[in-house]
Amino acid sequence: MELIRKYFPTLTDIQISQFEQLSVLYQDWNLKINVVSRKDIEELYLRHVLHSLGIAKVLAFKSDSRILDVGTGGGFPGIPLAILFPEVHFHLVDSIGKKIKVVREVSEALQLDNVRITNDRVETINDRYDFIVSRAVAQMETFVRWVKDNVAKKSNHELKNGILYLKGGDLTEELAPFPKATIYPLTDYFEEDFFRTKSVVHLPLKYKP
Repeated sequence: MELIRKYFPTLTDIQISQFEQLSVLYQDWNLKINVVSRKDIEELYLRHVLHSLGIAKVLAFKSDSRILDVGTGGGFPGIPLAILFPEVHFHLVDSIGKKIKVVREVSEALQLDNVRITNDRVETINDRYDFIVSRAVAQMETFVRWVKDNVAKKSNHELKNGILYLKGGDLTEELAPFPKATIYPLTDYFEEDFFRTKSVVHLPLKYKP
């Protein structure tokens, strides 16, 4: 939790309480359903919470923005971002029912009224969003195919509407077909070794009627 306070020093008391509850909630649920690996649960704030919040270092979402989290798994990056941006609307989607059960329970325990949760494949989602976020659930080419029809027309941020993707490793080959993609190394924002190979990729996508 000290990590979160270190990089986000202006949190409200409510946000601090919500972030603090994550540890107990995920440890409890992990005993019932293996949502996070045992190694990762011990470093939940570094490997999951702070990693998710890397997106917030690249872009601060404006009030009433709509964000789609694809393949949210146990709720990352959507849950930490929803805590940080209570005035932003988040839609968390995953096709695996047991993971969505955890996301729903965690969201309810934290009283996150800005979170909507769907247990389905993203291809069934017909709504439009300012940004689609995710943590490396597929190669970029596949991911773009999944979400290309879900981008809202009007951009309200300094970055154009599209994808904000948490990815690791050398992305040169994967992003070669996407010359408009911008890589933001998380080492620009966080000093921990874990982030040495981690990045946020922004890929603007055009609205398709």
